[in-house]
Amino acid sequence: MSDSKNLRSLIIGAAAAALFWYILFDLQAVNFWWGMTSASGILAVWSVFFAGNKRREIFRLELFHIAAGLAFAAVLYVIFWLGDYFAKLLFDFASGQIESIYANREQLESWKIGLLLFFWIGPAEEIFWRGMVQRVLSDRFGANIGWIAGALLYGAVHLWAGNFILFMAALICGLFWGWIYKKFGSLWPGIISHAVWDVIIFLIIPI
Repeated sequence: MSDSKNLRSLIIGAAAAALFWYILFDLQAVNFWWGMTSASGILAVWSVFFAGNKRREIFRLELFHIAAGLAFAAVLYVIFWLGDYFAKLLFDFASGQIESIYANREQLESWKIGLLLFFWIGPAEEIFWRGMVQRVLSDRFGANIGWIAGALLYGAVHLWAGNFILFMAALICGLFWGWIYKKFGSLWPGIISHAVWDVIIFLIIPI
């Protein structure tokens, strides 16, 4: 597939993501969890369809990817635990904004949220944001620019929530998972890290 066609596919996907996140975070017009499941699924399918001959490379799975993904999930949790401490120390509004993020848990039973995060939302987000957005930008502009630009776009769509802490959290996650994809060239370490971290921080050991 040509670079120009890849870039057009990326632009369409990014525009769709911006619209989906606007509906979810600003309008709050649908149940957050089912809305995120639908949005991330559509974007993931779009990404896989246009991955072409890159599919084998980005979905390459090796045994150490599993261990790496689990380890990176633990590292990211520690980063957020420290971030939570310093955010509350520095910003008076931090506690309220963090609580508003967790308020979405009231929209669905915890076990359903856990299943959706682990088996669908986390993996689907990695497939789109790293498997399409970062990959296409990296192919066109270089690995470092693709990494940074992909993370900025991932953070930017969360601005619809009007929540500074959420934006910073998304930006940090985008940089973290983007670095993992940049390092390994496979989506699996990031998918595992994203899925496990989501369940831990939202349900098992919330901060």
